[in-house]
Amino acid sequence: MEKKPELSIVILNYNTKELLKKCLESIERFKEEVPLEIIISDNSSTDGSVEMLKEEFPAIPVYIGPNVGFSKGNNRVRKVVKGRVVLFLNPDTELNKGVLKETCGYLKSDEKIGAVGCKEVLPDGSLDKDARRAFPTPWVGFTHLVLRLDRIFPKSKLFSQYWYGYKSDTDIQEVDAIQGAFMLIKKDVLDQVGWFDEDYSFNGEDIDLCWRIKEAGYKIIYYPKVEILHVKGAAKGKSKAWKHKVPLKDRLKMRSKELDAMAIFYKKHLWNKYPLVLNLLVIFGIKVFKVIRIVGIVLSG
Repeated sequence: MEKKPELSIVILNYNTKELLKKCLESIERFKEEVPLEIIISDNSSTDGSVEMLKEEFPAIPVYIGPNVGFSKGNNRVRKVVKGRVVLFLNPDTELNKGVLKETCGYLKSDEKIGAVGCKEVLPDGSLDKDARRAFPTPWVGFTHLVLRLDRIFPKSKLFSQYWYGYKSDTDIQEVDAIQGAFMLIKKDVLDQVGWFDEDYSFNGEDIDLCWRIKEAGYKIIYYPKVEILHVKGAAKGKSKAWKHKVPLKDRLKMRSKELDAMAIFYKKHLWNKYPLVLNLLVIFGIKVFKVIRIVGIVLSG
């Protein structure tokens, strides 16, 4: 009888063949740390990703569907996941020694912990600050997106709440949200809250899921004792090295959906917590910000 895996690693891929291969090779190096299975969900890649998988990783099951975004793409494999713990891992990441063992161990150490994220490092060696985030309330969004005060006062508890700049990035801590690039979650918690909300397409899914996990009474933990490499933004054309690989039309669509996600999250979870006038100002501000972003992408090519 085949032994049931402890961990299911779910990787959603879309035209990131080269990065996906490196990601899978990194998992292969440390697969003995935790009994695991790998599941690939592919959003109809056209860059040879599926062919590469069949040739070089024939044992890994691949589930192919239309390019329906992050939520639906990950939820596509919901019924085939066998592990008691699920890791949603971006193909533009590479694992290091101890990541799987330590994060899984910490997740299982407390029944009230629902999800764990680790430290994420960008190719230039700097910290990927999105690995830990606060929920985007009007004040947090205003200081982070509009005034950008967290760049001016990076250690301020008042102005630098979104990235938790006032807290050490080397300490284990409870946070509002972790990033979709590395989200380790107990499967029973996932089943309880309903996996990813499919109203989102290309952004906001991770924060929304974290909101619902916390609403269900579980903790979200940032665990920086281990780290991964995160190329970041490859599939969306945000990475300069990968910008040329993503057509302008697709980049515009995805960045537009990112701003739409802000409005979706606000209406779902924050609308009833604030006065109507403030709510309308927030939604108007998101629309203005969306126009600015799109114009910026067009002008930059």
